[in-house]
Amino acid sequence: MRRVRFVALGDSLTEGVGDPAGEGWRGWAALLAAGLADRGAGSGEPAEGVAESGEFAEAFTNLAVSGAQTRDVLERQLPAGLALRPDLVSVVVGVNDTLRCTFDIHAVAARLDTVYAAFAEQGAVLLTACLPDPGAMLGLPGALARPLARRQRAVNAVVHALSERYGAVHLHAAEGAWLTDRAMWSADRLHPGERGHRQLAVRFHALLVEAGLATGPAPSPEPEFPAPTTAASLWWLATAGTGWVARRCTDLLPQLLRLAADETRHRARGTSARLDLRASAAVSAALAALSVTEPQPDAA
Repeated sequence: MRRVRFVALGDSLTEGVGDPAGEGWRGWAALLAAGLADRGAGSGEPAEGVAESGEFAEAFTNLAVSGAQTRDVLERQLPAGLALRPDLVSVVVGVNDTLRCTFDIHAVAARLDTVYAAFAEQGAVLLTACLPDPGAMLGLPGALARPLARRQRAVNAVVHALSERYGAVHLHAAEGAWLTDRAMWSADRLHPGERGHRQLAVRFHALLVEAGLATGPAPSPEPEFPAPTTAASLWWLATAGTGWVARRCTDLLPQLLRLAADETRHRARGTSARLDLRASAAVSAALAALSVTEPQPDAA
């Protein structure tokens, strides 16, 4: 028996931003990993003779990097993840794609399809999630928020479809009361705080248990550390948080302003539905363009 090999791919959400640990981050993936049982074990206890500390470090690898887009997951994280031959792999990414002027749902779909297929071919269990749109979380004005929401819905639709195709364990994280519970979120409103990361870990663990893929103890939903003070949160926003927003605004803001102007024109004409239909058509075309590999008959 051995520990379940769990590899996490993605962006800042999976890296753990919002859930500080020492000089870095912990996050939902590390919390979930601690609740996974040994491969082949019928209980949550480690296999006999296995040292809990060192073995856990070898069993869980977090490859997620803040700011990562689907291209980064495909080109950088996928090769490293495949080399680890995981039993369980999480691929949670896409929000950063929606925050770029280069957003292309066809490219996003193709990259995710390649990543999912590669791990599925190795026999790994996939963990995926749909995510809330950043405009709503940031409380942007409607004309700015709606284009971002439309993009995020498109990404979520692709993730839903591909998760079903590859039999992934999928978490619906784009909805629910946790989105409006301020206690779940960090100062930047985009990343969960410790309580929010624990909520994700608990929900993923429940899905794995339901699928018969986890027998270890569920992560605790209660925070281990006190929430940051208001002063600490404001300091983060004034330093690191400001830099985070600035790096994205220089890339996205000009296009977002154009999208907002287009949104305003359509609303004035009463033709906003056309934008939704256009986005839905783009998702359908992106999914239709993906090749589905048919099983080949055995050679005679």
